[in-house]
Amino acid sequence: MTLITILGLVLIMIGLWGMLTQKNIIKIIIGFSIMDTGVHLIMVSIGYLKDRTAPIIDSAVDQANAVNTVVDPIPSALVLTAIVIGLAVTALMLSYAIKLYEKKGTLDINEFKELKW
Repeated sequence: MTLITILGLVLIMIGLWGMLTQKNIIKIIIGFSIMDTGVHLIMVSIGYLKDRTAPIIDSAVDQANAVNTVVDPIPSALVLTAIVIGLAVTALMLSYAIKLYEKKGTLDINEFKELKW
């Protein structure tokens, strides 16, 4: 396992701990963002191949042997897409947190009992 993969797993565990143990909605959202970053790091570390170059076919890359000399661009593209989606979800959660604070005057999750079973 590489250092980046281990760091990603640690971030996922910290984010999961933050999401499950905190009572403040903003802290829960921060835990989600930390966990999201850990997932991105793991996706990048899985797509990394040692001693390979960027997937740009030009004069520096032998076009006949490009499959064996460049990395797969799909994991990088997936991570970029996941970053944008994570940003949008975080913005949506923060806007919900603002509305909840306007309605109840608190961000403590124990104060919201309307939808509990």
